Amino acid sequence: MGQIALEGMEFFAFHGYYDEEQKIGNKYGIDLYIDTDLHAAGASDQLRETVNYEVLYRVVTEEMQAPARLLEHLGHRVLDRVLAEFPYVNGVRVSVSKFNPPLGGICHRARVTLERRRTE
Repeated sequence: MGQIALEGMEFFAFHGYYDEEQKIGNKYGIDLYIDTDLHAAGASDQLRETVNYEVLYRVVTEEMQAPARLLEHLGHRVLDRVLAEFPYVNGVRVSVSKFNPPLGGICHRARVTLERRRTE
């Protein structure tokens, strides 16, 4: 087993509970961690033996483009997509952050972290 991580991805997107947030947009961050068997890729040095980082990034980008009210919902969509598109992935953890959330005070980011293991 091993882990692949894409950390510090940043997007400008139109998520938020309030209608105004979905109109003006905000900056969001995503950290994605994939648990999978990396033995074959380590032995062969072949991309086809592992999870392609570009494809992972594209999956996250596509989910970030579809508005969501809650960070929790957005995170669940990312988990669902990764597990659906990569059947050899055993587990996924995603952290979704909203920078400068509208809380009426200083808060650098609000974050939710979700994790799911594949069930057989």
